[in-house]
Amino acid sequence: MRTTTRPEARLQRLFGLEGKTALVTGGARGVGRMITEALAGAGARVLIASRRGEACATAATEVNEALGEERCEGFGADLSTEAGVLALAEEVESRCERLEILVNNSGKTWGAPLGQHPWKAWEDLQSVNVAAPFSLIQALLPLMERAASADDPARVVNIGSINGSIPNGQGAYAYAASKAALHHLGRVLANELGPRHVTVNALALGPFPSKMMNYITGDEARREHLETRIPLRRIGRPDDVGGAVLWLAGAAGAWVTGAVVPIDGGMSADVVQWMDPELF
Repeated sequence: MRTTTRPEARLQRLFGLEGKTALVTGGARGVGRMITEALAGAGARVLIASRRGEACATAATEVNEALGEERCEGFGADLSTEAGVLALAEEVESRCERLEILVNNSGKTWGAPLGQHPWKAWEDLQSVNVAAPFSLIQALLPLMERAASADDPARVVNIGSINGSIPNGQGAYAYAASKAALHHLGRVLANELGPRHVTVNALALGPFPSKMMNYITGDEARREHLETRIPLRRIGRPDDVGGAVLWLAGAAGAWVTGAVVPIDGGMSADVVQWMDPELF
């Protein structure tokens, strides 16, 4: 006789993360904080790290207090250098024997008009936005393979941008190129790491409230102007990115790899409408 799984049990099986450990770089604020709260709320143990170690520790305390249990740990890490990335990998290894989920969220941006965009912006952004995620994946791969199986792979989620998927420079040339590189890097690694039971995907995000986007989302008039050019008529919310990460990190996303998923309210499907120079 066929049995029916209760909806709550099915949802827990598909999206629950009990017993799993995740690392979220830049997980103390903005999109990173949204992801941290989603993962911890789904039952994962979440490590968050960025240059602002005190902010990470504070964020971890706030998440734990909201959940009523100790699920989050915050500490400092410098992802702008190879030594800093390797130090982070060593710190993670000292805290856990296996790592099921890696979210590469830390990133930088830089904007300047054509003709004034500096060489240093390219160096800095390629280092933090591309080299650091790759080096961290490489350094943490042994921990991830230890957690991986054919039925339940380890997961890498790279936080990209719609600017890496569509030709929208608007002065952020180095940023757009770095996110395009991150998207393609994920596809390359998905092919190589698939047989090792590690999935690699990217989220190409539209505008969310964050320090990086505050020049638009923090200004009511500019935000409202932007929202009229988004097909779904609003900017991103915590559940939009948090839910996407839970899908890719949970059983529901076990057979997804090499994908670049737009989380942008339809902006990438309607690029002509929202590419308004007045916004940038």
